[in-house]
Amino acid sequence: MSKKPIAIEDDDNEDLPRRTEEFLDSSLLFFESAELSPALREQFRDYVLNYENAERVSPFTLLEQGGMTLPAPDTLDDTQLSAKLWEVIRGLAMLRMFLHSTDHLSDRELYEDLWHDLLREEGQATPIDADSAWHLDILGYESNEDNDLYLRYYADEKTRQSWAKDWPDDVIPPHETPPYDRDRHLPDRDQSEWRDFPRSC
Repeated sequence: MSKKPIAIEDDDNEDLPRRTEEFLDSSLLFFESAELSPALREQFRDYVLNYENAERVSPFTLLEQGGMTLPAPDTLDDTQLSAKLWEVIRGLAMLRMFLHSTDHLSDRELYEDLWHDLLREEGQATPIDADSAWHLDILGYESNEDNDLYLRYYADEKTRQSWAKDWPDDVIPPHETPPYDRDRHLPDRDQSEWRDFPRSC
């Protein structure tokens, strides 16, 4: 399906439904319930347009704009780095960004991955609210190595069996307990501490 740019005029509110549908049809696959209330439907359309028009910015920049310093990994000793890592994790949660699949990495490995790569990736700077969330999975699932890590440390037995059935040529690694125990302590989008965080943050 080809994608085409859509011109948006600020005073063209009457054409909002058509423009939103055009954007969705050309850019996204989605399901919209017929039982969706008019208010929620309008809220959804507003969100789509906000997303389309939002400035692209990296989490690294957003954290710095919030006053956080992000020193290079090699300038921190292990104690300093662990403290900075959790400061970053909490800062991301304040931005409604939540990490997943980190238990195969040490604190230093995770901070290096964030500092050099993940925090540098630009995305749409949409408004922050209690219902929004960006899920940042450390496993990008874009390589055989990512798949191996997922199957080895994170996939349950049912998923492993299903994977073996669907991709019989893949070698399923033996399950191992992850070397670190961090994920269960990570902020979650549904925790009241983060859902109720002031919108201005």
